[in-house]
Amino acid sequence: MTEADESLKRAEELLSRLEAARAKLEATEDPQEAVDILAELSEIAKAVESEVERAKREAGDAER
Repeated sequence: MTEADESLKRAEELLSRLEAARAKLEATEDPQEAVDILAELSEIAKAVESEVERAKREAGDAER
């Protein structure tokens, strides 16, 4: 498995976590828990973006 494939796999795992957190957000009625979940969603989204960018760089490097 290439490094780009590994990055994409990590991004897919993060997207699964993102979906689970989103479902928790929809289920909660506690405002403080909602704020905490939103913070978690933000962190996961940043990690996904980072993994996608890493995969793009690695795919570009592999083409050279």
